[in-house]
Amino acid sequence: MLVKVVRRLGVFVVTALVASVVVFLMLSVLPGDPARAQLGVDATQADVDALRAELGLNRPLVVRYVEWLGGLLHGDLGQSYLTRQSVTGEVFNALQVSLLLVLAGMIIAIVIAIPMGTLAAMRQGRPDGLALAGLSQIGISIPNFLMGLLLVVVFAVVLGWLPSNGWTPPAQDPAGFLEHLLLPALSLGIVRGAILSRYTRSAVLDIQRDDFMRTARAKGLTSGQALWRHGLRNALVPVVTVTGVEFSGLLVGAVVIETVFVIPGLGSLLLRSVSNRDMVEVQAVVMIVVFMVLLINLVVDLAYTIIDPRLRSTR
Repeated sequence: MLVKVVRRLGVFVVTALVASVVVFLMLSVLPGDPARAQLGVDATQADVDALRAELGLNRPLVVRYVEWLGGLLHGDLGQSYLTRQSVTGEVFNALQVSLLLVLAGMIIAIVIAIPMGTLAAMRQGRPDGLALAGLSQIGISIPNFLMGLLLVVVFAVVLGWLPSNGWTPPAQDPAGFLEHLLLPALSLGIVRGAILSRYTRSAVLDIQRDDFMRTARAKGLTSGQALWRHGLRNALVPVVTVTGVEFSGLLVGAVVIETVFVIPGLGSLLLRSVSNRDMVEVQAVVMIVVFMVLLINLVVDLAYTIIDPRLRSTR
């Protein structure tokens, strides 16, 4: 078990290092000059060269990467080309907002998916089971942004129960925070819950055909008792893996939802940085998202091993 953990931590570190190289190179070799973009087309070449020297853009790419990576390791994400201020605080403030949104969306997705998928499997072939399977199919076919717009129309415009946009920090006003969080979190959670319920349904159907489940039922347990006592834990193994992938998808999908609901998270910050051609800020946001996705995959990988003891002994 310990060897597995160490090995996967090693893979995580190597993957994060490779990802940092890719992110830095891709954003550094994009066409266009950040100095020229800031000074405008009427600036003289001397002014552009002076700004390039001030920003360190005339140094070799390798030197810039090493300095950037060293800063990352010390929690310094660099200075904005536009404001000349450190972007670290701004990025981490936006990250907190995005994580709150994604966590709420993931909780809603799991609350929807596990009972819905399990019930759909238990009631397979019956009208209510078919209705649940149909609902999950409808949920999968609706994009996040469209779900968000539908919820805004119903709950903000027609009913007037919840605000259509904006954000309130939880420390400032807990009730206002929940009001602003609910619609965007539902937009993410309903769609992902529909996807996860399909995987849950398939996993429960598969586990019900296993020999140990037949044995449990032969001993007198009902299908529900056998599933609850012996089958659900095994059925959750593939669901945990898919949940990790969906969590990563939520983090990326939150970019669109933050734009729809005007939420000051990483998505909004990324769009603003791209429009300002502030590559330092763009690199910081992209690298934070990549790191979070890798970290989630690592946690899921380790959780997968804990849930299924058979994997602890495999190499």
